[in-house]
Amino acid sequence: MSCTPTTAQSRRHWLTRLALLAGSTALPAWAADPLPPVDVHASPTCGCCSAWADHMRAAGFPVKITYVQDTTALRKRMGLPDRLGSCHTALVGGYAIEGHVPAAEVKRLLASRPAAIGLAVPSMPPGSPGMEMGDRRDPYDVFLVDKQGRATVFASYPKP
Repeated sequence: MSCTPTTAQSRRHWLTRLALLAGSTALPAWAADPLPPVDVHASPTCGCCSAWADHMRAAGFPVKITYVQDTTALRKRMGLPDRLGSCHTALVGGYAIEGHVPAAEVKRLLASRPAAIGLAVPSMPPGSPGMEMGDRRDPYDVFLVDKQGRATVFASYPKP
């Protein structure tokens, strides 16, 4: 009895190895499309704005902070209603991001590409990214702002 593989076994062996090799050399994470840069407009004295920028960096976004005394002019230029204002305004991938929007929601926005101005978390809810306050987590909504300035709930973060 011979231990030499048959031609069919040998071919199957090499095809299996080739398939495993192809699967193991799929595009590495660093070769995927990079996330677009986030340009944060914030007051130079705002610590929570810097903390939100750090949250975005930790999620893989390149971040640049532009210090301004007031973000109202940028919000107006982007079409964001004042009622949705917060302490900082960011621009990313053609969208405005107002306030402490979680990076996961920004990624979802960029993946779905709706016809919208952007996302907003009005005010500064404790427990939102950049507004961590120990165990305190207030519920809040992330709003999608359409081109007419109307806001609909894009995501909800209930109290844990």
